[in-house]
Amino acid sequence: MDISVIVPLYNEAESLPELAEWIERVMDQNGFSYEVLFINDGSTDGSWQVIKDLHQRNPRLKGVAFRRNYGKSPALNTGFARAQGNVIITMDADLQDSPDEIPELYRMITQDGYDLVSGWKKKRYDPLSKTIPTKLFNATARRVSGIHNLHDFNCGLKAYRRDVVKHIEVYGDMHRYVPYLAKNAGFTRIGEKEVKHRARKYGTTKFGLDRFVNGYLDLLTLWFQAKFGVKPMHFFGLLGSLMFLLGFIAVIIVGGLKLYNMYHGNSYRLVTDSPYFYLSLTSMLLGTQLFLAGFLGELIIRHSNDRNHYEIGEEITGDTPAIEGRTTEPIPAAVNVEKATIDAQ
Repeated sequence: MDISVIVPLYNEAESLPELAEWIERVMDQNGFSYEVLFINDGSTDGSWQVIKDLHQRNPRLKGVAFRRNYGKSPALNTGFARAQGNVIITMDADLQDSPDEIPELYRMITQDGYDLVSGWKKKRYDPLSKTIPTKLFNATARRVSGIHNLHDFNCGLKAYRRDVVKHIEVYGDMHRYVPYLAKNAGFTRIGEKEVKHRARKYGTTKFGLDRFVNGYLDLLTLWFQAKFGVKPMHFFGLLGSLMFLLGFIAVIIVGGLKLYNMYHGNSYRLVTDSPYFYLSLTSMLLGTQLFLAGFLGELIIRHSNDRNHYEIGEEITGDTPAIEGRTTEPIPAAVNVEKATIDAQ
């Protein structure tokens, strides 16, 4: 199958028939074999019945219905798990993403060799209260993720090589950072295509300003996991050691000043009367706790399967065909592993 189109939706009953017809027309004009997966995220407006009616008309239009509203990330993850196409296209159901972009997105994946292509809605039909925070958000995401060629991380219109969606997990509100998740999984050939943004035709937006606050928190989570996810001691241990060392030096200074004054007959006060003594003890205690947190994190990671899971692009053993997949076993010395050349961002 050429293409799987994944459409997460919540209360978009009015737009679904038009969107389905548009996708079908584009697919038929280009001769693609395809499926469309509508992921109904607990809609209450009859969207599921519309999806069932669409399936009766065209079996290639499929659907999954959640019992309640979970969010866009679980909807995408569910679609990724079920997608069978060689190229996966995601788009929103509100008709703001144009299915006419699908052929070029497909070409960029299959011919240009990208792992992921993200849409960029350069010209948007949104109020300034939404566009200005979006620009600041995307600038921060580029800086933290290191993916400097993307201008619109949150664009719902994206294309993926099949391997990408089968090796990442989208959870919480991480749908904004799928390119970052892909990069952390080793898929670094990430491109961008300028796409048309259309004004919403039916209903109202399902996202508020709180998504920007949550977005920054999620970005920090991903950064920390990527940098220290399998080596927590490098963060907590270093920070804890520094705090303990500073506190210990401060205690020595406080005690040394008292002994100096005693030796020279100067007036002095008890060490416990100095606020610096208690600040030093607090620093030492916090440093010890941070160090222990890092140590416990290392113990947990050591007994977790994820520590020794490494993605292998290609493996040549000399007596079996090249295979792809995941392994946790050490690679024998006789095995030659060829690492595919990638375009680092």
